[in-house]
Amino acid sequence: MINIILPELGEGITQATVACWHAKPGDNLTAGQEVCEVVTDKASFVIEAPQSGKLSSITVDEGREASIGSTLGTIE
Repeated sequence: MINIILPELGEGITQATVACWHAKPGDNLTAGQEVCEVVTDKASFVIEAPQSGKLSSITVDEGREASIGSTLGTIE
């Protein structure tokens, strides 16, 4: 299993809110495919799948905050 991690988004940014998911558990993903969008008070960012596989779970639901380095979801 591979974790989809909230990466560093910029200096001083410690968390972001998941605005929307572009995939749901069970969907097949391709490496580099946009899987979700996160927002901070400064900007929005697209999070891409780190590898191809099936989205097995979403750990942080839409509207919830996550800290940098947190797992947003997992890929099998």
